[in-house]
Amino acid sequence: MEIRLLTPDDAEAYWEMRLEALKNHPEAFATSYEEALERKNPIEQVANRLKGDGDFTFGAFQEDALIGTVTLVQDKIEKMKHRANIFAMYVKPENRRSGAGKALVTAAINHAKGIPDILKLNLTVVSSNEKAKGLYSSLGFTTYGKEEKALRVDETYYDEELMVLFLK
Repeated sequence: MEIRLLTPDDAEAYWEMRLEALKNHPEAFATSYEEALERKNPIEQVANRLKGDGDFTFGAFQEDALIGTVTLVQDKIEKMKHRANIFAMYVKPENRRSGAGKALVTAAINHAKGIPDILKLNLTVVSSNEKAKGLYSSLGFTTYGKEEKALRVDETYYDEELMVLFLK
């Protein structure tokens, strides 16, 4: 398995995986599958985002196939540049328990450690997702809060746990 930063050349593969994630796990992402389908020129938008500039998306590859992704975004405004967020974590179901998730989050953490301003990483995870919470906890993240009814999918509400990892 190879873990690397995605480039604009990976935009189409990323977009296909993103749609899969949104469709199969609507409770895990703020964006809905339907909203994603309405985007104009989505692959072009993804390619522009994958150029970097404070947003870093990592991909896990197995035999040149994208099997998982995670995004690290540093806050942009001056008073918050010491913070970064981990978003859009997803590993294809057939590749779970392969170590891809841990490798992706570890790559994001290590990248953040290389950015002098970043002091801490934040993420949110659906409270009922025990496997994801276990992964994040194993890498040093701790829960500091809970947002009740953070997401609504159809008529079902999902709570989210707020997690943090201090790098320094």
